[in-house]
Formats: sequence, C-alpha cells, structure tokens
Amino acid sequence: MNILLLGYGKMGKTIEQIALGRGHQIINKIDVNNRHELVQLQPGQVDVAIEFSQPEAAVGNLFFCFDHHIPVVCGTTGWLERRTEIENYCMQKGGAFFYASNYSLGVNLFFHLNKILARLMNRYPDYDISMEETHHTEKKDAPSGTALTLAGDILSEIERKTNWVNNSAKNASELAIISHRIANVPGTHVVNYNSPVDSIEIKHTAHSREGFAVGAVLAAQWLTGKRGVFGMEDMMAG
Repeated sequence: MNILLLGYGKMGKTIEQIALGRGHQIINKIDVNNRHELVQLQPGQVDVAIEFSQPEAAVGNLFFCFDHHIPVVCGTTGWLERRTEIENYCMQKGGAFFYASNYSLGVNLFFHLNKILARLMNRYPDYDISMEETHHTEKKDAPSGTALTLAGDILSEIERKTNWVNNSAKNASELAIISHRIANVPGTHVVNYNSPVDSIEIKHTAHSREGFAVGAVLAAQWLTGKRGVFGMEDMMAG
C-alpha cells in the first residue's frame, strides 16, 4: 500500500516503522510544519491515509481525505463532538472512514470484556463502579478516548449510572473517571467494582505504542477497497 501519514509525532513514527516492516510505502508525512505539501499529492498516488495528529487538526484532515477520495484510518481523539458530521460527510462523498479510540487488539478484547462484566454487574447494586486511566504527559485530552469508550459501554449496561464525570463522583448515579498523566506511560485503564465486602477489577496495560501502531496498519490494510464507516468491531469480525 501507498500510505499517507497525517501526523508525525511519536505514534506517526511508530506507524511508519511498522508499515515499512510490512512492505508498505510511505508517500508523505504531514504535520503542522509541512501541511502545504498536501496540495501536491497526485490523484491515485495514495491508497490510504493514517491520521494520528492533534484534535485541532483532525477534522480538517478528514475532510481533505473525503474530498480527495482517500480512504482514511483515524486514531486522533478529542474531536468526537463532530463525529456524526464527519461520518455523514464521508457517506455523502462515498468515502471510506475507519475510526477507533484505540487500535490495540488487546484493548478491543478488553472493551468486549468490560461490556460483558457491566451487563452482569447491572444486577448487583451493592457494587459501585469507577474508572482510572493513565497516559503520558503529552496526551492533551482527558479522559482518553479509550476511557470514554469504556465508560459509554458501562453506561449502556448499568442502569444505576447515568453519566460520567472526570473527577470523584458526587452522587451514586455518576461514573467517576480519574485521569492521571505521567511521563512515558503508553496507557493503562482500570475498571473497578467495589462493594462493602469485596472488589472486582479489570485492567489493561499497554507496554509500548507498537500494539496501537500494528492495529492501525492492519486497519489500513483491511479498509482498502471498501466504502463506508467502520470500526474495530467490523475488522475483528472479519
């Protein structure tokens, strides 16, 4: 595949290494310093774009891809209030859009486990639920996109919880998400169920960015030749 990288920070560089190791080509690497080079791309030069930039740049990058008929895999978080608009525009343009809050295969298995556990725990009101997430200090959004996916699945299954808050809960209907930012931490997510007599905890710890990068490259391979809006569940289902 001929890949366009939109965003060339730590994740972009890791994705580049994985893609090259799998025999793909990097056509260009775009960041805030060379965005003008986008207009120099020739039609048909790019098979797929992988977008890991910043929240303030992501929406513009996605519109560019749809306007130029470039399938795009996006992992940037912090812009999701415009997700419906983006997905509708993709469909209007007949484009291909793959979004995930986390591309790690392990995290997506963790998502599945989290939803099953929440469905079971809905029947046991003695257990209160809370979450913690820890990321590197360069991460700008909090809670993380991964934490929001976990929280959304919990809220969809646990009737006694109505909304999340990014601090300690002040009432029983709130799902607390505590965010920590520590240098050189790829990502850790914990879901806690606490009762007066015991506690249940599920946890995912990323050891490096490589797992996220591999998933993004696999998503790009999977997206090639498709049209529509997709996510990790689509890819993992085959």
